[in-house]
Amino acid sequence: MSRRATITGTGMYAPERVVPNAFFDARYQRDISTFLREQRNIHERRWMAPEQCTSDLVVPAARDAMAAAGVTAEDLDLIVVSTDTPDYLSPSTASVVSFKLGATRAGTFDINTACAGFVTALDLADKYIRADEQYQTILVVGAYAMSKWLNLDDYKIATLFADGAGAAVVRATTSGRGFGASHLWTAGQYHDHMGIYAGGSKTPLDAGVLARNEHLLAFPKRIPPETNGIHWPRIAGIVLDRVGKKPADVTHWFLTQFNVQSIYETLDALGVPRARAHLVMDRYGYTGSASIGMCVADAVTAGKVRDGDLCVFIGSGGGMSMASLVLEWGA
Repeated sequence: MSRRATITGTGMYAPERVVPNAFFDARYQRDISTFLREQRNIHERRWMAPEQCTSDLVVPAARDAMAAAGVTAEDLDLIVVSTDTPDYLSPSTASVVSFKLGATRAGTFDINTACAGFVTALDLADKYIRADEQYQTILVVGAYAMSKWLNLDDYKIATLFADGAGAAVVRATTSGRGFGASHLWTAGQYHDHMGIYAGGSKTPLDAGVLARNEHLLAFPKRIPPETNGIHWPRIAGIVLDRVGKKPADVTHWFLTQFNVQSIYETLDALGVPRARAHLVMDRYGYTGSASIGMCVADAVTAGKVRDGDLCVFIGSGGGMSMASLVLEWGA
């Protein structure tokens, strides 16, 4: 049987500091909690300590995933970190992670497709394993340290975002299970609608940029709210058609944990019970490129995911980038 790739271990990490919705009610002297709870399903989130950086979130999640997979850092052939909140502009956060883990054999690189990154990184790992037999064991991590880029004067942004990391060990298998199909798509006309727009070559940091808070997360334009509800069902259908499956065949839906209403809208459009989407934003807020990895790890820990379950991953983020992936769970 031909070689494929599958997930053999998952892990996650959320910082210790819990920030409840009540924190924002008090800070802004208005009712923030009702909207967050009813429209976003966010009750609390985690923010990192001032001395922590993104790689500090990655390492414990990675260690949990490796322990679950029964591998060590020396077994890793490649480390892929998906983040748009890196330790440094250069070098890659993945290189820092390799050092902290002691992964002396592994190649490393970062990718940045914003909140679609974890699914994109899984797709890359699958393709590395299918294409080149020297790659047997790949660590994929989605990480988010957005609390350090929040403008706390903007309650519409600051109340949603949180920090964390989700990790998966992807390994070669000949069992017939594993990744089946993927689809990446970008609506590039929205590249200037949501992001961190200073600190790169277009707008280098200077005193004026810092004084105007232009180095912080911003939403300069409004992305049409129906965008995810239109395209998530569409790209789900693409990957399922490629493996000869229907939405009803899918046991678990792991979708970007930004807006629970978009998740419900997607499953309703596909004719799938809402309960098939695992949710973690109620406890962890919106953790961007980490959110799907954290969601998967949480579902595995809860004992919800079993061998043979069909899973669909859909990531969506700034750019506007989207990624979908279908996986039959099991090694």
